[in-house]
Amino acid sequence: MLRYLTAGESHGQALVVIVEGLPSNLPVTVEDISSELARRRLGFGRGPRQRFEQDEIELIGGIRHGRTLGSPVAVLIKNTEWFRSDVWHEEMSPHPGATKKPLTQPRPGHADLAGMQKYDFTDARDVLERASARETSARVVAGALAKLLLKQIGVEIVSHVVSLGAVSSDSVVRPLPSDSARIDESPVRCFDGATEAKMIAEIEAAAKDGDSLGGVVEVLAYGLPVGLGSHVHWDRKIDGMLAQAVMSIQAVKGVEIGDGFAGAALRGSQAHDAIAWDKDAASYTRTTAKAGGTEGGMTNGELMVVRAAMKPLSTLNRPTLKTVDVVSKEETVSFKERTDVTAVPAMGVVAETMIALVLAGEAQRKFGGDSVREFVRNARAFAESL
Repeated sequence: MLRYLTAGESHGQALVVIVEGLPSNLPVTVEDISSELARRRLGFGRGPRQRFEQDEIELIGGIRHGRTLGSPVAVLIKNTEWFRSDVWHEEMSPHPGATKKPLTQPRPGHADLAGMQKYDFTDARDVLERASARETSARVVAGALAKLLLKQIGVEIVSHVVSLGAVSSDSVVRPLPSDSARIDESPVRCFDGATEAKMIAEIEAAAKDGDSLGGVVEVLAYGLPVGLGSHVHWDRKIDGMLAQAVMSIQAVKGVEIGDGFAGAALRGSQAHDAIAWDKDAASYTRTTAKAGGTEGGMTNGELMVVRAAMKPLSTLNRPTLKTVDVVSKEETVSFKERTDVTAVPAMGVVAETMIALVLAGEAQRKFGGDSVREFVRNARAFAESL
C-alpha cells in the first residue's frame, strides 16, 4: 500500500515527507521533484513569498543512484525563508520559551479559532503554521513520486483553471497531457486563451481592493486502467477516495466527478455514457465522459474528470472581516498575515498531487509488485486479459 506522512510548519525550518510503498527501481531525480514544486508556485495573484521560498529539497532515504530501493522514501524541503530570517528562528523555535507577539485575533474562515479551542491554545500561530497551505509542498513531493509510478503504466495527469472569481471559461475543449507546459505558461493556468485576460483582470480588481478570490480547477487523468477502486466496500470506492483526498486540500469546499452537480439536473436517459465496442482496439469504450471515468466506485478505463472548488482565501491584504480578540473578548478585525490574492492556479497542481496519490495507491493495491518491473508486468497482464 502507498502511504505518506507530512510534518513541519509554514515558517519552520523545513517540511518533511515520508512515502512508503513505492516499488524498487523507480527512477527518481531531484529534478523530477523540484519541477513539480516549481509548478506549485505558479500563478498570477500569488504573494511575494513565492519568490522567497525556493523549495530546496534533499533526498534523505529510500533512493540510491537515482532509483528507489523499495524502502520508505524520505524527503526534506528546506524553508529558505527561515534560514534568512532571525525572526522566524525565534518565533518558531522548538526550545522552551514564549512568543513576544501572540496572535489573538482569529481570522474568520480559517482554522485559527476552532484549532485554538480544540488544542487549548491562546496564540493563533500555534494553529495557522500547520494549517497553512505551505504544507502542500510536502504533498506535492509525494505526488511527484506517485506520478512517476503511474507513468510507468501509461497514466498521465493534467489540470487547468476553469473559473476564477466570477469569470468562467465556456470552452468544452479539454487539454491533453501534452498541453501541460502550455497551461503552466499561462499566468492563471487557464487552457482557454480567450478567458485568460478576463481572469487576470478579475485578480487585479480584487488586489486593488485588498480582497481575495476563489475558483474551480479541473483535473484530468488519461490512460487509466479499468478496475481501480471497488464496488464491494464503501471505503474502497474510488469516487469516495478521490473526493476525500481533494477535499483535504486547504480552502477546497467542493468536489465533483464528471458532470457532477450539472448531471443531477438531467434525466437518466441523458445523464449516462453509452457503451460501445471498439473492434480495432478490441475493447469496450464510452462515447462520452459524463461519469468522469468512474462507475460503481471503480475506474472504467475512460478519461477521469475531477473538479475542485476553492473558496476565497480567508487572509486578506486589507483585513475587514470582524472577529473577537480571544483575550479581551472585544470586537476587532482579523490580523494580517502575508497572503495571496488567489491560489487557485497553484491549487490545480496540488489537486493533481492528491489524485495521483489515490490512483497510484489503488494501482499498487490491484497490481502489486515489489519492483517496478513486476508492477508493470502485472498491469500489462491484466490489460491483456480483458
